[in-house]
Amino acid sequence: MSNDNEVLLDKEKRNDLNVKEERKVDRKEERKDGEPTSAFKGASWAALLVGVASYLIGLFNATMQLNEKGFYFAVLVFGLYSAISLQKAVRDKDEGIPVTNIYYGISWFALIVSIALMAIGLYNAGSIILSEKGFFSMAFVLSLFAAITVQKNIRDTQRARERG
Repeated sequence: MSNDNEVLLDKEKRNDLNVKEERKVDRKEERKDGEPTSAFKGASWAALLVGVASYLIGLFNATMQLNEKGFYFAVLVFGLYSAISLQKAVRDKDEGIPVTNIYYGISWFALIVSIALMAIGLYNAGSIILSEKGFFSMAFVLSLFAAITVQKNIRDTQRARERG
């Protein structure tokens, strides 16, 4: 009799575990075809936050004049916007969405100008030591790349969910 009770208890425990496992599976939202993984989305956002935060903290702590700090801040914002704009224009063109040639050209021009402004500004900055120039360069490039990746992830996620 006690063996029967133990067998019944074991079956109940197994059933409870199976129900809990099924609930866990039900809670997990299934990734759509073409949608980036959560890990990739998280890594992209983390890279963007690290890049922008590092750049801004470095700028805040830099021993340069306020107008120089404003210049480097404006270059960062301009670079981020132009990189996202170019990524969108390139992708729209690739997918057959109409993009005017003037917008496409301006997007390329804006990104090139933002990178050139950063490079020329750092090259001519006498108050910044070489290691700080490298730091600002790398934080700028990381921020631009991460902004492009985040925008791509958002668009891929939206497109995958629209498809169903």
